[in-house]
Formats: sequence, C-alpha cells, structure tokens
Amino acid sequence: MIGISTATGRFASIDAVMSGSTRRICWFDELGLADVARVGGKNASLGEMVCHLENAGVRVPGGFATTAAAFREAMDAAGAGAALSEALSGLDVGDTRALAACGRRCREVVYRAGLGPALEEAVTEGYRRLESRYGEHVSVAVRSSATAEDLPGASFAGQHDSYLNVSGAGAVLEACRRCFASLFTDRAIRYRADRGFDHLKVMQSVGVMKMVRADLAASGVIFTLDTESGHRDVVFVTAAYGLGENVVQGAVDPDEFHVHKPALARGFRAVLRRALGEKKVRMVCGHGRGGAATRNVATPRTWRDRYCIGDEEVLQLAECALRIEAHYSEHAGSPTPMDIEWGKDGEDGELYILQARPETVASRQSPTQLTEHRLTGSGQVAVVGRAVGNRVACGPVRVVHEPRDLGAFRDGEVLVADSTTPDWGTVMRRAAAIVTNRGGRTCHAAIVARELGIPAVVGTGDVTERVHDGETVTVSCAGGATGQVYRGEVPFETVAIDLRDVPATRTEVMVNLGDPEQAFQTARLPCAGVGLARMEFIITEQVKAHPMALLHPERVDDPQVRAELLHLARHDASPAAFFVRTLSEGVGTIAAAFWPRPVIVRLSDFKTNEYATLLGGTAFEPHEENPMLGFRGASRYAHEAYAGGFELECRALARVRGEMGLDNLRVMVPFCRRLEEADRVLAAMAGAGLARGADGLQVYVMCEIPNNVILVDEFAQRFDGFSIGSNDLTQLTLGVDRDSQAVAFDFDERDPGVLAFIAQAIAGARRNARHVGICGQAPSDYPEVAEFLVREGIDSISVTPDRVIGTIRLVARIEGERASWDAPPAAGGAAAVPRTSG
Repeated sequence: MIGISTATGRFASIDAVMSGSTRRICWFDELGLADVARVGGKNASLGEMVCHLENAGVRVPGGFATTAAAFREAMDAAGAGAALSEALSGLDVGDTRALAACGRRCREVVYRAGLGPALEEAVTEGYRRLESRYGEHVSVAVRSSATAEDLPGASFAGQHDSYLNVSGAGAVLEACRRCFASLFTDRAIRYRADRGFDHLKVMQSVGVMKMVRADLAASGVIFTLDTESGHRDVVFVTAAYGLGENVVQGAVDPDEFHVHKPALARGFRAVLRRALGEKKVRMVCGHGRGGAATRNVATPRTWRDRYCIGDEEVLQLAECALRIEAHYSEHAGSPTPMDIEWGKDGEDGELYILQARPETVASRQSPTQLTEHRLTGSGQVAVVGRAVGNRVACGPVRVVHEPRDLGAFRDGEVLVADSTTPDWGTVMRRAAAIVTNRGGRTCHAAIVARELGIPAVVGTGDVTERVHDGETVTVSCAGGATGQVYRGEVPFETVAIDLRDVPATRTEVMVNLGDPEQAFQTARLPCAGVGLARMEFIITEQVKAHPMALLHPERVDDPQVRAELLHLARHDASPAAFFVRTLSEGVGTIAAAFWPRPVIVRLSDFKTNEYATLLGGTAFEPHEENPMLGFRGASRYAHEAYAGGFELECRALARVRGEMGLDNLRVMVPFCRRLEEADRVLAAMAGAGLARGADGLQVYVMCEIPNNVILVDEFAQRFDGFSIGSNDLTQLTLGVDRDSQAVAFDFDERDPGVLAFIAQAIAGARRNARHVGICGQAPSDYPEVAEFLVREGIDSISVTPDRVIGTIRLVARIEGERASWDAPPAAGGAAAVPRTSG
C-alpha cells in the first residue's frame, strides 16, 4: 500500500511552482535549468540549450512551454484536486486492476478540466507566433514535461504522452489537453508511487515546438558514455529512419556508432566502431492532425542495408553531445553524462537536438566496485541478440504477444515479447530478465532493464517463436555486446570486487584481449593496459575473409565466394577498404577502451590451415603437413604470397594511430625467426605507414623462438620491446608439438630449460634497456612461475581478464616477500622451479 498526501485535495501551492510568476506560457529562450519547477525538466532543458548552446552549434527547434502554474490554475478552477485525491486515496499500485481503474478515472478528471479560457488563449497566441515564424499551419510536436521529470535520480522516461505532427490551433489545444491527462497514466502513477513522489505535488507542463521532419530522414538517441559498461570516454549514437519514437520504444533495431571523446576533442574525426541495424520499419507522418497522424511503414530493403546517417553526421552529433555534456557538467559542478534525443529534418537537412537529460543508470555505477557475472557451465543457445546489463538470470519464460497476456505474468519469469512499451512497467519490474525480437541498446526495454538492474537481450529477431511459455532459460549478458539465451538452467557465479582493495605492484599486470565487444567492460579492470591484443579474433569474427581474397577477388575461382566477398564490402569503396576499416575499428575499439594505457597489438599469426578457413582463403594458402612450424608470422609479411595482405594490416593499424588518434597503440611482430627477416618486416611496415619511431610508434617482437633468446642483443637493436610467448618457446625448446594430445604430458612451461631461456631473455632485454613482458597463462596458473618471473625482474605479466585480479594479488604478495629472498641468479642462469601436480 502506498500512502499519498492528499489531505487538502489541492495541488501544491502556486508559490512553490512558479515563485510568484503568473505567466501561462514561456518561450524557450526565456527558460533555463533553474525553471524545472515552472516548466518541467524537459522544457527547462530545451530552454537551457536555446539560451546557452545555440551559438555553439547546438540546434533546438523553436517553441514555447505552458507553465506548471497554468496547469494548477486550470485544475483548481475545475475542482479537479478533490476528485483526484478521492481517486488516489488508499490505492495499492501493486493491484493492476485497481491501478487501471484509478488511472482511467484520474485521466477523465484532468481531461474534463481542460486548459481553461486563459491558457487556451495563451496557447493559441503562441501557436500563431510560430505560424508567423515558420508558415501557416506549421506542424508542431506537443510534448509532456512534468516538474519531476528528467531529474538525476528519476528520468520518468516514457511515463507521459506526447503528440507529433500536430497542425492547427484547435489540434494543438486538444493535444495539450491530452498531455495534461497523461500525468495520470497507469505507468506514471506507479512510477511516482515507487519513488515516493506525492501525486498532487507533480505538475504538468507542455512543450509546443516546431516539428522536425525526421519522418523524411532519420532520428535517434545519443549517450555520452557506453551504456553497458559505463565507460565515459565514448559517445554512443543510435539512428534509424523516421521519427524517434521507434528507437525509444524499441520498435526497430537501429544503427549504432561509437566515437572516442578524447580523440574527437584533439581534432581526430573518425567513427570508432559501427553496427548496422535492421531498421525494418520507420515512423512517418500522415495527413491528419494530432497523434493519429503518425504511423509505421515498412522500410525499403535497399534502405535497410545501408546506414541511415553518414560518418560526418555521426561526428556532428557527437560534437553536439560533448558540448551539451560539458555545459551540464559545469552547471552541476561534476561530470554529468547525458541522454540526448536528436532528429534530422528531411526538409532542411539539419540535425536538431530534441531533448537532453542526465543519464541516470550507467553513470551511477561506482568506479571502485566491480561485479563480474560468469557462466560456469554451458548449454544450448536458443537465440542471440544485443546484450544489456552485464548480468545473468534464470527463470521460466512468459511470452507476451498482446497486452492482455500481461495479466498471466508471475514474479521471476523471463519476459519475452516482440518489444515493450512504457505501459508494461508494472510487469517488467517483476521480471528476472527481458528478451525481445526488436530494439537496440537504447530502446525502452533496454532502458528499463538497466534501471531495474536485470539483464536484457534485445533485437534477437525471433525469440517469441524460439521459446515457449514455462520453458526455463538462462539469459546471459556477461560475454560482451552479444547476449545469449540458453535453454535450461546454466550455472553461473557472481563475484563482487572492491577495487580499493586491489594492491599496487611494481611489476605491471596487463590483460590479453581479442574481442572488441568486451573491451569497454574489461577496461574497468585495474590493469596496466593490454599486453596482447590478438588480431586473429577480429579478422575471423568481423572481417570473415582472407585479406588476399579481399585484395584480389578476381583470383577466387568460385563465383559464389566472389559474390560473398563483394557483399561484405558493399558499404565501402572496395573490398580492400572494407578490410582496412573493419580491422581498424576492431583494434581501435580496444585501444580506445584502454586509452591512454598502452595496447600492444600482435600482427596476424594465423597458420596456413587457419587462414584457409577464411572466406576465399583456399585460393591463397598452401597445404602444409605441420603448419605450426611453417608459413606463419613474420615469414609471411614480406613474402610475395602475402605482402599485399600484410600491407592492408599495416594500413589498418596506421589508421588507428593516424586518423583515430589512438597513439597508445603499439605493434608486435610474431614468430620472427631471423634478423634478416626482422629487417624485411620493418621495412615493409615503414612502406605501409608504420615506421618504427614515427610519431612515437613502438614496435615489439614476440620472444618465442630460441634464436630470439640467443640473439637477444641483436633483436634489441631492431625492436623496442619483447613479449615472451611461453607456449611456442616451450614447444621449440622441448621439441613438443603443442597441438598434439599424444605428447601433451611433456609440455610444461616450468621445465628448467624453458625457464633458462626465459631468464636469458629477461636479462638481455634489461641489458639493452628494452621492455620485456610475458603473455601467457603460466604466471597465473602456477604461482611458482610468477615468483620466478618477478624475481628475474620482468616488466609486465599479461593474463586473461578473469585472472587479472588474482595475478595482481599474487604478484603483490611475491614482491612483498622479496626482501627475504636470496640474491637472484646471475644473468643467463635459471633456478629450477619445482613441479607441482596439475
């Protein structure tokens, strides 16, 4: 039962609402953030931007707002307060039927009260002024703006109604009347009650603004942080054809873009990463008046297969978002990430900001608290989609095809639907997780799931057909940007970490990472950077094709494969340009996530049998009996069979550093057998725009072949650092094929001979003042190996994300015990490390 202060049966005093002002409408250029009590959060924010940011290039449509005092005046004149007080008294908002009856009664009361003659006259005169500015019968948007809306702790997103493409004074008055009544939608009543707002102390203002004809172009939402990880160094832009309601409500799967803030601020104009949405429908304006004048129509297939806005427009929106965030942060006195709605006018081609409010979920994550959710088992995947929430939940399915199905929903079920709407809020808060056919990471389902702290997988396409009522599923958003829905109950664990308890170490602990989708979340770890960024994952999962096949599709005999190659590159100037852009965006995402911490990316190290599995690869790869010791690593790069593909790799990395401005990227050459080979590779890199030393570029080499250790002084003259690859070094030291199960028992990184080589490599690097690290599991799997490495003076240890915290604590303990150690062995020697079981 929710108690409501309705003793007087009257709305809050006019003094509290307007500080004595008796005006009934105010123009946006007369308003600012101090006017929330007068015109609500949405209208106050529009006024703030008009007054302070238009000169900085932030365009806001012209318009005016009705005041909260005018609303209160109209309600008191009609005696609405007493009727509302009676309807709300004793309401249990958990009783769905009672809530529906109460909401219906309250809306009737407010609608019948109307605007009153004085406010009707003021609104009519305001609309006439808009007509004189924009033309007769100008189309406007009429949008609700409650006085408790868009606050830092309560966004009220989607709780009240708005009407688009409204034309004519009479239609505007009717839309205002309906906006007033929407103060008491069922969802708004429940939202206020759950957050302790007194219903009769919340006033309704209405904004009447020039309609931006996004129905003829595109619109979307911008967040000035990454919505899933809370990473604050990026701007996240979503976009779809038509009016923005589809993006907000999740009726479409929009295009998505990320822009790196620090790079943009330094003048580097490049989109960091992008994802093409399906955009199956678009909301357009009809010829009628009022809210009925909008409808959804199918998006032409050719439109769906291209981005609805260009890179330059993405960057313009990102710049506007940064200006808005900077202004609001200055006003608040602290960093204030923003949630911004935008639209492109199809008539004048300009980009407009339609709303801006503080982001209320991701920005409130504690920077010192890290919660990790990990699956500890596996299961059959039913569907995949876009992950929201970085959480895992299990529960029985409840498929909701129609609103009437909501009545059967039970606490703890997984809500499965085509999409969700604000009216479903009462049910959504009882769900264990949410899964939808449609929607992107800024849709209604995603916003509500983040606010409720539950996982959601949106944009699955057909989950309503793949799962059934009562079926138990596990919804996992713990694996990056892609979410999975598993059949059955998959075990998982939740680990809470207080980063303030993680000790500092002299030896840097870095992370191994290959999946860009996990980069922003992984960057929250207290690591020193990325010790190994594998290029192979990006090529396999995002490029999907052999570099040489993209460079020379005419050499591919299979016409179907050639067609697939051209289809992959359909958004780019050429297949080669597709490779460069896609690889640079994948690597750039990792570099941006950790910026300015160093990110060491290893050039491709596929074996010939692995390259052959890429699209078009069989046309360019020889058959080898032992690919592990064959045409791999540095030997490929300057060879005529792959030189063109290597140039594309270099161009992609040069783009990351040059066009994207991510100069924290370092490059590492794998499996470099000989000094002459190193010279040829470095020359090829320089010819492709990656000259060692240019603009501070550091080039490392993997130390994984005995010859790298024996000639460490000579290799040190050619490279800026070493990363010890313990897997290959063990294989080549012991003569054990690491891919062979038959001799797996003989593969052990702790062997004295392997450790002797590692010790020599560390000593040689230090002797030449070169960075030396190791990227492998041995230090985290075997404490004795970590102790050995720290004792030998290694600079960094790089491990998988799940081992970072444990390795930091292990290294800190070892360093703390160092004072009691004996003097380390002489350079080039190695003490035997005792083996342990496992």
